[in-house]
Amino acid sequence: MSNESPIKSTFLTQAEAIIVENLANEQFGVSELADAMSMSRSNLLRKIKKLTQLSASQFIRQVRLKEAMELLKDNSSTVSEISYQVGFGSTSYFIKCFREQYGYSPGEVGKNTVVVEPEKVQTNILKRYRWPLIAATSLAVIIIGIVLFNKKDAKNEPKTEKSIAVLPFKNESSDSTNLYFVNGLMESALNNLQKIEDLRVISRTSVEKYRKTDKGIPEIAEELDVNYLVEGSGQRVGNQVLLNVQLINASTDTPIWVEQYNREVEDIFELQNDVAKKIADAIAAVVTPAELEQIEKKPTENLLAYDYYLQALDPYYSRTEEGLEKAIALFEKAIEQDSEFALAYANIAISYYLLEMSQLEKQYTEKINSFADKALLYDSKSAESLVAKAFYYIQTKEYNLALPHLDKALEYNPNSSLAVQMLAEFYSHMLPNTNKYLEYALKGVQLTVASDSITQSYTYLQLSNALVSSGFADEALKYINKSLDYNAENYFAPHLKAFILFAKDGNIKRTRNLLLNEWKKDTTRLDILQDIGKLYYIEEKYDSAYSYFKKFVKAREVNGLDIYIQENVKIAQVYKEMGLDKKADELFNDFSEYCKGDQSNYKSVNLVWKYAYEGKINEAVEELRIFSKAENYLYWFLLIEDEPLIKPLKSHPEFDGIIQKIKDRFWENHAKLKNNLENSELI
Repeated sequence: MSNESPIKSTFLTQAEAIIVENLANEQFGVSELADAMSMSRSNLLRKIKKLTQLSASQFIRQVRLKEAMELLKDNSSTVSEISYQVGFGSTSYFIKCFREQYGYSPGEVGKNTVVVEPEKVQTNILKRYRWPLIAATSLAVIIIGIVLFNKKDAKNEPKTEKSIAVLPFKNESSDSTNLYFVNGLMESALNNLQKIEDLRVISRTSVEKYRKTDKGIPEIAEELDVNYLVEGSGQRVGNQVLLNVQLINASTDTPIWVEQYNREVEDIFELQNDVAKKIADAIAAVVTPAELEQIEKKPTENLLAYDYYLQALDPYYSRTEEGLEKAIALFEKAIEQDSEFALAYANIAISYYLLEMSQLEKQYTEKINSFADKALLYDSKSAESLVAKAFYYIQTKEYNLALPHLDKALEYNPNSSLAVQMLAEFYSHMLPNTNKYLEYALKGVQLTVASDSITQSYTYLQLSNALVSSGFADEALKYINKSLDYNAENYFAPHLKAFILFAKDGNIKRTRNLLLNEWKKDTTRLDILQDIGKLYYIEEKYDSAYSYFKKFVKAREVNGLDIYIQENVKIAQVYKEMGLDKKADELFNDFSEYCKGDQSNYKSVNLVWKYAYEGKINEAVEELRIFSKAENYLYWFLLIEDEPLIKPLKSHPEFDGIIQKIKDRFWENHAKLKNNLENSELI
């Protein structure tokens, strides 16, 4: 420990102390440790990985095993008793982990057949013996010294990351309708592996482009940034399932595990579980009892219900209106066969949410809630069930209730790209937090590496937006250009790029011209339309601002859209400047209602605009003071002083000081965030 930095030592000492305090609690895991240390789960994972080269789960297990060693030395309890005292729910799993950690069973410690702890032997031998001294000692000491020295070297060698992608399985049947069944086998293999925290598993959308590829294994692995690939082919013949699967080491392009299965359809779930467990074993992935329980869980006992479920997956993942409606019908057929099919209930709820995600008038809210509740009733530890319920709370704008469901979903499925994407969206604008937004946007890139060009383009778009929101304009420009390289037709990338360039140099005229060019390509673009109006508003060119805001407001009303309500106060100001007081009042009243329901850390700044509009200078400045104490806010709020609504506040004697505090706080946070990201090699 003497070589550790004080920061590292303090952090790990604190973490170990918290784990020891909760030693007997089998359920005390990564999420609980993160909460106890007042950190996000992902930050904890990243920091522990950086300091120890272990996953957070491995670190917790290591602390438990060290404490077990001390208890075993006392020789006052049985191995079984000690296993439960240190938080292992299974004695056999405890023995397995202990043997992997120390090289011998816990029973040998109890019998006093082991004199000293391996860590102490290793340290003392290496300090005492150097190569000249080893040459002069007995053969036994030489062998011990070499073995222990090599063990230390092995620990210092960089470990191969356990990153894996499951490529689309091939349909070996001449019957094309059999494809959904083979796809289902691939999906189950992917889903089971995603539940293992020790693995980084690439999402389904990332691998779909390789369904008919001529590329070789090394090239695919390089594009996906993984070290292992799973290939498979299969078919269903009558009541038989034929499946060939192989796990390939990408660096050598050689199989390290191959299996041929010929099972009856009734054994489909055992087959799927066996594939996941053998792949994990082949690459020495640590699978906890809780993860094993998740993997071995059968989605349904009814094979016809499962068949309908498999048929629904392809249209479900299409995410089109037609596809989602088709998927709902098939999931409902699955439920008719098994009224306790949690996955089917969850996917119906998710489908209904996606169908009306941007609509002002919501007609499926109760259906989403009902199906999500049934999904949780029949499987409360399913990531899909938890995401479904989170969607209901997002639909009803109860964001504080949605968040724990998304966090828990990620705990049960650490590689869930849907949960990660939703958390990025969540921290983008539902409960805004720029640090967390960037964190999940970066994780989203890790899980959707090199997907089809369109998906990858939008992944980089999300990351670029997260970066510029946190003040990383140069890095944002890099990724928005990557987004356009992948898909020059990306619908939103040019829009975002215009504002990234504005963040770099503040050229409002160029920004407005770039947006006008984009809007002329598609005059139905309401996102660009309101931004053009806003730029004219900032320049106090109210005639021009009104001409664009008028089109925006009319289109929003005609289409029944619940979008950009937070901008209504600025639109109202423009209408008021144009003498349209009645419509201005209507827009402002909608904004006031929005403020009442605002749960975000931007509530105070929204009230600044509200009071400024009403001419209540003191109240507006007081809300500005409250906002100056906020954390992790958007870069764009640094420009608030230039807005026409805010200019009257400049006469207040405390205004300049508060604005400076907002800027200082942002850049201090930016510097810390930059340091963390650079240390984690994320930027």
